Amino acid sequence: MNRFPRCDATAAWAALRGHFEAHGREFDLREAFARDPSRFERFGVEAPEVFVDLSKNLVDAATLHFLADLARECGVEALRDAMFAGAAINNTEGRAVLHTALRTPPGKAPLSAEVHGVLDAMLGFAEAVRVRAAGGERPLRHIVNIGIGGSDLGPQMAVAALAQYADPQLAFHFVSNVDGHDIASVLRQTTPAETLFIVASKTFTTQETIANAETAKAWFLAGGGGPIEDHFVAATSNVDAAARFGISRTFGFWDWVGGRYSLWSAIGLPIAIAIGADPFRALLAGAHAMDEHFASAPVEKNLPMLLGLVDVWYRNFHGFTSRSVAPYHHGLKRLPAFLQQLEMESNGKRVDRDGHALTYGTSPVVWGEPGTNGQHAYFQMLHQGTDTIPVEFILVRESDASAGGGTDVRDALARQQRMLLANGLAQAQALMLGRSAAEALAEHPAAVAGSSIDAATLAAHRTFPGNRPSTTVLLDRLTPRSLGALIALCEHRVFTSGAIWGIDSFDQWGVELGKELGARLLPLLEAGANATAAEAVDPSTAGLLRKLRR
Repeated sequence: MNRFPRCDATAAWAALRGHFEAHGREFDLREAFARDPSRFERFGVEAPEVFVDLSKNLVDAATLHFLADLARECGVEALRDAMFAGAAINNTEGRAVLHTALRTPPGKAPLSAEVHGVLDAMLGFAEAVRVRAAGGERPLRHIVNIGIGGSDLGPQMAVAALAQYADPQLAFHFVSNVDGHDIASVLRQTTPAETLFIVASKTFTTQETIANAETAKAWFLAGGGGPIEDHFVAATSNVDAAARFGISRTFGFWDWVGGRYSLWSAIGLPIAIAIGADPFRALLAGAHAMDEHFASAPVEKNLPMLLGLVDVWYRNFHGFTSRSVAPYHHGLKRLPAFLQQLEMESNGKRVDRDGHALTYGTSPVVWGEPGTNGQHAYFQMLHQGTDTIPVEFILVRESDASAGGGTDVRDALARQQRMLLANGLAQAQALMLGRSAAEALAEHPAAVAGSSIDAATLAAHRTFPGNRPSTTVLLDRLTPRSLGALIALCEHRVFTSGAIWGIDSFDQWGVELGKELGARLLPLLEAGANATAAEAVDPSTAGLLRKLRR
């Protein structure tokens, strides 16, 4: 099924192993910069809307050379071309992977007429909702998106990121958890007459989404909100199920759109309502520009490929098992959660495309928090913990923050932006440089007054090992276009590492078993459930069922 060799059977993999043992294991960034002060120029990479500094990574020219060879031997370029052409590269489900077609100009990609027909209809509806928000007889004030996974994380992340572009007359809420506290907290903030619900589920059968939608419907009818069809719409392919629910207006998408790649589709309706049609098209255009870069740039200059290859270098040769993402822009506060799904659901696999068990690691754990909040939470571990964890800093040069109040407030916000950027740069610098015990002792040659710890012991506590890698991603401004490019960059990076590992990055069978067992256990928690049936499960689960049903 896979016409290219598995990565661990390639000549490039063997070369990388030898290179790691000879040069990579003991690679020191401080020595590398001393030998080559031009590392920043040599390892900085430009792509549409994005500049990335790779110079603080544990790589040299030879590392990138061998990684590029690995990409070619593993057929990354061929698999990329097959994806853009609409081949069924999601082999376990027999599906094409065509989220890139959702952001391609008319006539330039497979299924273009269908894609743009839905896009035009969705954007027309979004503009109509924005008109209703401006006033009239039935004004809207609240948009509630009900979805989960990609139907929640992508739109929620993008709406937060583009808040400066959003209609100020509308409040956006995202409900995903089947825990009733989630939707109840949202419903308390609005009234039926002022609310539009978007039910986002490709099949219209997702348990959590439909449970929340039913609760929203019951609340709406109990409050005398008016006709269902005026206040509920759906992003779904199951028009019949939506109609049985009472929804007459639906916007469809296709089985070749994976959930974590779906914000470009009708799932992006809340984004379109928030920012409007033209900015939404700019979001698509930014992503398409990155698609073109990914499709045409040689491996050595191809930013998504380079990032994915460095991920392989760290995961499989250095043995780093996680990566922290630290966006230094409050609008990107939900980006780490979005990237968790994008990467770990895509590449958290243990068999290759042919179903053979892997002998090497795949997806790292992806986690993070916006700067500077993360500095006061988990950066202690990044700097002085026992594990080396690569960090990705995302910096935005210009701020769009505004709060009114005249010149003094604008000056204060401008200074805060400079503080933010200084912190991001400083954290990356500190991770690389560290602080030796001698430097720490020189800074504090005496023990702390009132402490029983001597100066040398205190210096040990204040020592930073340094040589901890980081990548810095720079955007000029956070706009719809630059956000689109950034998201597409992350998508193609995940594609690259998955292609190297020889896995199907576009299925997600790992979420199925828990769903199946949950459906079996639910009746055992219902009133009047058969106690004997409850005993048929494993002893631990049976005991917990007894505790929960008391």
